[in-house]
Amino acid sequence: MKRIDLTKMKEGERGIVVELSGGCGLLSRLSALGIREGTEIKKVSSQLMRGPVIIQVGNTQIAIGFGMARKIIVEKKKSISRE
Repeated sequence: MKRIDLTKMKEGERGIVVELSGGCGLLSRLSALGIREGTEIKKVSSQLMRGPVIIQVGNTQIAIGFGMARKIIVEKKKSISRE
């Protein structure tokens, strides 16, 4: 499967977090939001020109900054069904 950072995912795509590249502060902040290695996430939307990225973790939607989203590496899942 292809590994990409969260900013390169398209809206509606799902993926599994495989790597978090950042310091202790970033890792603890992402962990508090429920974003850890092995977590399934869905990209809900993003803004043009490096704006916030909205993702869904479980039943919760979270807005994170573009810089933070670039440090979340995911493996895209093959989409079987649309929700």
